[in-house]
Amino acid sequence: MERIQFGTDGWRGIVASQFTVANVAKATSATATWLLRKYSNPEVVIGYDTRFLGRMFAETAAKVLAAKSIRVRIAEDFVTTPMVSLAVKELGTSLGIMITASHNDYRYNGFKVKGSYGGSLLADDLRDIEHLISIEKEFDLELFRWDVFIELELIKYIDLEDLYFNYIRDHFDLKQINKAGLKIVFDAMYGSGQRVIKKILKKARFLHCTVDPQFGFTPPEPLERNLQEISEYIRKSGDFDLGLAIDGDGDRIALVNGDGQYIDSHRIILILIHYLAKYRNLSGKVITGFSSTSKVDRLSLSYGLMITRVPIGFKDICKIMLTDEVLVGGEESGGIAIQGYLPERDGIWIALTILQFMAETGKSLDDILKEIYKVTGPFACSRRDIPISKEKRSRIMEKCRMGEYRSFGRFEVESIDELDGSKFCFNDDEWVMLRASGTEPLLRIYSEARDRETAEEILEAAYKTVIFGD
Repeated sequence: MERIQFGTDGWRGIVASQFTVANVAKATSATATWLLRKYSNPEVVIGYDTRFLGRMFAETAAKVLAAKSIRVRIAEDFVTTPMVSLAVKELGTSLGIMITASHNDYRYNGFKVKGSYGGSLLADDLRDIEHLISIEKEFDLELFRWDVFIELELIKYIDLEDLYFNYIRDHFDLKQINKAGLKIVFDAMYGSGQRVIKKILKKARFLHCTVDPQFGFTPPEPLERNLQEISEYIRKSGDFDLGLAIDGDGDRIALVNGDGQYIDSHRIILILIHYLAKYRNLSGKVITGFSSTSKVDRLSLSYGLMITRVPIGFKDICKIMLTDEVLVGGEESGGIAIQGYLPERDGIWIALTILQFMAETGKSLDDILKEIYKVTGPFACSRRDIPISKEKRSRIMEKCRMGEYRSFGRFEVESIDELDGSKFCFNDDEWVMLRASGTEPLLRIYSEARDRETAEEILEAAYKTVIFGD
């Protein structure tokens, strides 16, 4: 049996291959062992999204926990990951388990674990659970009956969406947002945020708000290449102020402006820093991932904010948010958290924060970005995901570590940073970064430059150097 490993965002696998009922039971049983060592009377919240067999896998996890006398509150229907995280914190439970593969394509499902604070479980705890999985025996689910656990109240259903909606309503001025006259298109990408958003944004136009476990054969990741439909819809209409898109389990976000142009997470992080520091007069650290734009540093320093860069994976941002006053914590992938909420990514929370900003000031996305560019200057970031074998990935990353790449096309390497993967820095805040994905069989190449053409040129040069020069 293939070893169950937790990557940057939990354990994921192809359904019926790595991700099976037996493996979910094994992972949950090990998690239960860890819980019982850490808590005297643990309780767990379980949720699942719109993926294939999500409910079945969630019920499998619930049965395993109940069989070990751990009380479970399981979602009545599909939910977002932040709904589980919020419930863990608000209900005071010990742990959250979310059955989701986030932005992966439809073949995958996964197993995310959330700590009692409502955020990603920390690396040391994940390693402990991984070790327990490696020595865990097979779990015979046939010995246990769902109806008995329900009768004993070891398993209870809970409306996590209602809890989340009430919390949103208490923390945002939804009347102001809905009366601001903003014309919004929302793309749920067939994910689990599709139902609650209709309660929140009553006048928006909605795309892909149906359940399709195949996600229209497009990975539910809010990248530019996956959002052509919403961009074209806004462009052709000419009648909308912005578009919002969240990923399959609702913890990542992207924007589209009124011209149908994609607004990436780099700019969303900058918008949040700008709003919270300048317009709300808030302070705190800015924590961002290694692959985020260098302009985060420039804008943060202009407001006197300390910035820290961390390896890819939100758990490192979460860890700092648990101990320090953090204003914004965000990643290039679109997972962003802000002060005054959970130490957790939440696409809907971030969307509403930006809508609140626009409603309060009457500014468009373009107006806001123009203010930011006065400080940062223009820039462009790009990314390419390359499916290659594990062996070739390892060879490329070893060459990076050995310093064998000194140029990529016409771009000469001036310095190398190896916080996570390898970032090769050129002149003028331009760079390329190579990193093996922690959740998928991919080599990721990231770049930043002063304009889109140069960023793409850097990507292409890096691709040719490492793939054809290997």
